[in-house]
Amino acid sequence: MKIAIPLVAGRLSEHFGHCEQFALIETDLESRQMVSQTRMVPPPHAPGVLPRWLHEQGAKVIIAGGMGRRALDLFIQNGIAVHTGIAGASPEELAHAFLTGALGDTTPTCGHRRGDERHRHHGCHHDAGSSHEP
Repeated sequence: MKIAIPLVAGRLSEHFGHCEQFALIETDLESRQMVSQTRMVPPPHAPGVLPRWLHEQGAKVIIAGGMGRRALDLFIQNGIAVHTGIAGASPEELAHAFLTGALGDTTPTCGHRRGDERHRHHGCHHDAGSSHEP
C-alpha cells in the first residue's frame, strides 16, 4: 500500500496544498514495514488536482497536517483515506506511526482557527460547527 505525505523542507507540510514535494512510501501492511520511498514534485495546486494526481500515483492513504472538508471529500472520492499527522514529523516517522497504529488523532482539520488571516485566505471550506485545532 502506498502512503502519500506532503513535505516542506523534508518535514510534514502544515497544509498539503502548499507543499514542495510528496513522499510516496510503499509499505507492506503484513510486516508493517516501509519498502521504498520516492519523492515527487506535485502539479500546481488547484481544486481537485492533487487528489486525482495522488490517485494516479497509486496512493491509498494521505497523511496531512490538515485539510478542509472539500479536500477531504475529494480524497475520499479518489479512494484515498485521509489521516492528519504529527506536525513537523519526518515521512519515515509518520509512515511508521501509521503502520503501528500510533499516528494519533486522525480527525481531518485544516489546522487553522476561524478568524485567523490564513484561514480566510488559504481556501479551507468547513461545515458549520466543525471543530478547529489551533
